[in-house]
Amino acid sequence: MTSLLDGCTPWPADLVDRYRAAGHWRGDTLDDLLRDRSLRYGPRTALVHGGTRLTYANLNRRVDRTAAGFRLRGLRPGQRVVVQLPNVPEFVITVFALMRVGAIPVFCPMTYRAAEVSHLVRVGQAVGHVAPRAHQGFDLTAMAADIAAHGPFLRRVFTFEAPGESSPYGGFTVDPAGCHYYPLGSLDSPPERRLAQSAEQVAFFLTSGSTGAEPALVPRTHDDYAYQVRAAAEVVSLTEDDVYLAVLPAASDFAFGCPGIVGTLSAGGAVVLAEDPAAAACLAAVERERVTVTSLEPSAVRRWLDLLPTSRADLSSLRLVQIGGGPLDRETAERVGPELGCRLQQVFGTAEGVLTLTRPADADGTVLGTQGRPLSPDDEIRVVDAAGEDLPDGEPGELLARGPHIPRGYYRAPDRDARSFTPDGYFRTGALTRRTPDGDLVVIGHLTDVPSASCS
Repeated sequence: MTSLLDGCTPWPADLVDRYRAAGHWRGDTLDDLLRDRSLRYGPRTALVHGGTRLTYANLNRRVDRTAAGFRLRGLRPGQRVVVQLPNVPEFVITVFALMRVGAIPVFCPMTYRAAEVSHLVRVGQAVGHVAPRAHQGFDLTAMAADIAAHGPFLRRVFTFEAPGESSPYGGFTVDPAGCHYYPLGSLDSPPERRLAQSAEQVAFFLTSGSTGAEPALVPRTHDDYAYQVRAAAEVVSLTEDDVYLAVLPAASDFAFGCPGIVGTLSAGGAVVLAEDPAAAACLAAVERERVTVTSLEPSAVRRWLDLLPTSRADLSSLRLVQIGGGPLDRETAERVGPELGCRLQQVFGTAEGVLTLTRPADADGTVLGTQGRPLSPDDEIRVVDAAGEDLPDGEPGELLARGPHIPRGYYRAPDRDARSFTPDGYFRTGALTRRTPDGDLVVIGHLTDVPSASCS
């Protein structure tokens, strides 16, 4: 067995050797990826957010200096930090800076409140929380202060302030519970010596869980995630000329790495961060930035389509729209190509690494009516009945999966692992699925008697 991190389930040694021999796992960290691309594509645009534009060189420099600031504020390798930021450049900068320190970001949806965030802090023993002072009227800093006052772990709160705003906490202060507050922008410090890291280690945690349930932490290693984004980028033929519009939350697996933000950066393209997901704002961004690829949920693409008759936005640059996160009805699927003027790609995925996609070259029937095939040739897929027996093609059953980008368990959740993973390492997606004779998957719905996974 390969040691990853206490509390995580490792891949068996034979599979580790198999994935390395196949070239899936190459020993590169996500931090290595950004460093390399900053040298290769230095003056090219990496991130766009409103009027803010960061080149690859500038992005890497800000990550370096923020990482040094995190170190000066006491963060150490292996420590966990909850990152609860919207689609702003600081999300990308913070995540890569924490990885550069050797700390482990815990991706936290903006919709999470005290119950969910305190659970993430407790399970992950998180020492830090990064968030806006407030978001949509909710005081996130006060929430973090309350969590810190009632637990032994959280001791550093980093507040992100939008341009023109100021923190009520001023510079560096300490509350009576001993929690330090730092404006995120104050972390700018001279870069330090590079930290050697292993690609086998956990890069970050995604969260998984249905609304109202305690979220689980999904450990994603550098090796498995670097492979996921590279393979997904190859499927959609991403190049340095592509512009990806991140409409879905950056903290979601779909937007972050299917191929999403990281995949686009790995190809040398530009990422446009849409903090406002409204259809009108997104269509305007497509025209303004000449967006070529984006990923949407079915409800969002329906809003785009409904707005088109009254919108004057030029969408001629758009070549591919990925749609996932829920069932896409046939009528809407058939509208995408003719009305948006681009290719549709259907996607099914979970934070636990399961990822299936239609391919751009697939026949229209496959693209319109299925969620495609597994990402990797080494993904192992089963469709089983209630007794766990394999079903023939065409018969609906639960989708099970394991592979080089699918973790073997949650973090510090043995009881949930016992329910969600088979003894031989297949993840029970809970998705009611049938497989076509051509090997494509059709996700019909969700089973109610198994733990709920979060779909991309």
